[in-house]
Amino acid sequence: TIPAVTGASRFIRSLLNPMDKAQTAAGSRARTNLSKSRITAFEQCPKRLWLEVYRRDLLAFTARSEAVFAVGHAVGAISQAAYPDGIMIGPDDDLAKAIDMTTALLQSSDRRPLFEATFSHKDVLVRVDLLLPLEDGWHMAEVKSTASVKAYHLLDLATQVWVAQGAGVKISRASIRHIDTRFSYQTLGDYGGLLKDADQLAAITESVSQRQIVIEAAKQTLLGDEPTKAVGPQCTEPFDCPFIGYCQKDLPAGPKYPVSLLPNAAGKKAAKQMEASGFKDLRDVPEDYDLAPALRRLHMATRTGIAYLDQVGLDEAIRAWDWPRYYLDFETINFAIPRWLGFRPFQSVPFQFSCHRQDQDGSLAHSEFLDLSGHDPSRACAEALLAQLGNRGAIITYNAPTERGAIRALASQFADLRDRLNAIAERIVDLLPLVKAHYYHPDMLGSYSIKAVLPARLPDLPHLSYAALDGVKDGLAAQSAYAEAIAPDGLPQVRERLRAELLQYCALDTLAMVALTQSFILPSA
Repeated sequence: TIPAVTGASRFIRSLLNPMDKAQTAAGSRARTNLSKSRITAFEQCPKRLWLEVYRRDLLAFTARSEAVFAVGHAVGAISQAAYPDGIMIGPDDDLAKAIDMTTALLQSSDRRPLFEATFSHKDVLVRVDLLLPLEDGWHMAEVKSTASVKAYHLLDLATQVWVAQGAGVKISRASIRHIDTRFSYQTLGDYGGLLKDADQLAAITESVSQRQIVIEAAKQTLLGDEPTKAVGPQCTEPFDCPFIGYCQKDLPAGPKYPVSLLPNAAGKKAAKQMEASGFKDLRDVPEDYDLAPALRRLHMATRTGIAYLDQVGLDEAIRAWDWPRYYLDFETINFAIPRWLGFRPFQSVPFQFSCHRQDQDGSLAHSEFLDLSGHDPSRACAEALLAQLGNRGAIITYNAPTERGAIRALASQFADLRDRLNAIAERIVDLLPLVKAHYYHPDMLGSYSIKAVLPARLPDLPHLSYAALDGVKDGLAAQSAYAEAIAPDGLPQVRERLRAELLQYCALDTLAMVALTQSFILPSA
């Protein structure tokens, strides 16, 4: 049986109504209570926990955060649909009643699946996604919208188990229920098999035994003043902290060219060695510092302020491309929960492309594709590609695996178009590795993204400015705009605004490739 909850209403009120900013003096604080999410925040960074409790006015959630929350709710609903006889614990606005309801149902002879079962133990409250009856106890399942188990999932689960066990519940099985990428959506509305269990009770035994220590440390944090914590890796791992802007606001301006701008694993390793030697600014690193050739180019361009440009090498590679030349860029989306039959979780689907065709006489023509019908755009996209890319000529991309992979995937979907689509994929060439091998400007700050290369190489072309775009300015924003535009309850005027933003953004990507390519060609004699 579960012991009666004492002081539950006071406890829940403390969770829902954090202390006012004016009450942050340590001596004026009452006992502070915790939830699973607060413990998760503490384990990422004690300062994050403190700010979440006392300075919620500083929270800055991003569109990405909101999208992650929305997917999580949808996956949670699918997990509950597997148990039509399940009982939802509520109400959400009175967690003390939720605890009492959970207690009564666990004591009942009618043992049924419970959604959001609510427990408290030693001033910690948790709500369990799924609590499923077993012959020898209960199966606790923490539902996640990821394709695999993450390290922080295990800590979340350990907190849930510790609280439930402390409240008198026998947990015989504990698992992370996550998305199975092998699932294929075959029947409308039927997501049975989307989720699978990874049993973790044995794996979290030690973490469960250490929960009391972690929780006491979290409580002590909340009894003190705002912790001092330098900005570091914890600001983005395992999540982007919603307080990072606040923590960065008073930092002294660092060097414009920090050693940390060196890219890739080799660059990060070199940057750590430079920092250990006392270097912060890449311009201060000696000219003869031992670096691989690719990193040496970045280092020397930054030291001298002079861009590295092997225009002969670029010119030779580009002139080998066949005519006409098609500059192609896709926008894709990978829904965690498949929307269309035949698709798997996280399968990439192209919903838009832009294409600039350049003929040998220099003439330029633009074509594009965007499907906001809400139906699977794959077939229409494949047919538009075949109609617009002709039978010959180089197809120029910036990071070819994206476009080549999308076209190969379309070829595997449509047998009648397979040969023609594969032929298109064979014509793809990649501008990105050429830029990496032959060009670097200090203002790129270690990035070879086209959004970094374009203004560095061609700073005086305002019509090629991503910053001047309205709304959609990057790939993530394009995905969010697409998802919003195809929502069944979306307003027509909103859909048309998003259409215009998507078309403008994607067209700029291919026009930028045209401009960059032309800038790298040597003038004809």
